[in-house]
Amino acid sequence: MAEFNPNDIGMPNGNCFGLPYDENEAEIVILPVPWDVTTSYSDGTSGAPEAIENASLQVDLFDLSYPEAWKIRIATRKTMCDFASENARVRKMAEEVISSLEDGVSPEQLAGKCAEINAASERLNAGVYDNVKDIVSRGKLAAVLGGDHSVPFGAIKAVSEKYGSIGILHIDAHADLRCAYEGFRYSHASIMYNSYTSLPGVTGITQIGVRDFCKDEYDMMQREEGISVFTDRYLSDEEACGRSWMSLCDEIISTLPENVYISFDIDGLSPDNCPNTGTPVPGGLSFNKADFLLRRLALSEKRIVGFDLCEVGVGENSEWDANVGARLLFKLCIYAKINSEK
Repeated sequence: MAEFNPNDIGMPNGNCFGLPYDENEAEIVILPVPWDVTTSYSDGTSGAPEAIENASLQVDLFDLSYPEAWKIRIATRKTMCDFASENARVRKMAEEVISSLEDGVSPEQLAGKCAEINAASERLNAGVYDNVKDIVSRGKLAAVLGGDHSVPFGAIKAVSEKYGSIGILHIDAHADLRCAYEGFRYSHASIMYNSYTSLPGVTGITQIGVRDFCKDEYDMMQREEGISVFTDRYLSDEEACGRSWMSLCDEIISTLPENVYISFDIDGLSPDNCPNTGTPVPGGLSFNKADFLLRRLALSEKRIVGFDLCEVGVGENSEWDANVGARLLFKLCIYAKINSEK
């Protein structure tokens, strides 16, 4: 630590941002999860944790909101990386199921493969749960780094058990309220459905920027009092009628309970920030608007109890997605730290 210079170039040391902290001294522990088994459009997000860690070495460790951001004790735990080979194996099976469904094969004929895929997802969930439960039991904040958006289920379960009652701030292009999408119980398109319907500690979900959802999801949004939705259309229309972004952020934050878990699917941002994400959708938040919302939340009376960042794509000839993801990850860590010091 005495030799660490935050103004020098970042050096790879197994930690995101090249920070010199081990897990015992860490305040925030990042858990990379290289998993994209249930991705329904473009895969590759399983490579995001490694790509983001590499890109994070280019992030300057000074921030206007927290000038000595390099002093935030952030460590990276690599235990879930053992699932990379399992992801590659099961992803092939999922691709066969998706292709067969598109060819008109009945779901009943694919039940056996779906059961095996669901069992693999349950093992992944259990691994994430055990890791996050261990992290939070030691008084640290857990940050899950996906991977597709199915991966934080175990984290949300562990955090909700730790705090008894939490709300989820869900930033995403999609509602993720589908039940067992494509036969996959733990689909990336089902993370909010699963969290809301099967985790008693999740008392509410506030969705921001959603702009692509089916009728069943819309009906669930309208039916469930615990789900507050700020669609991309609503936010855009309100601004067009003269409302400030600060006013909208305050309205969003007012729907959240005391304990807030942030689940950030990067496709909640405009596609220029995430062109290689699994399912990009036109519209979305600018990076600066998302940053302002997170900062506003950090300074509010709410308590940030955990977060995830998912669906960062890995471009074949571009590191842009990883660069944006690394900077968003850094912002999430900074605002969690600011929030803890209030």
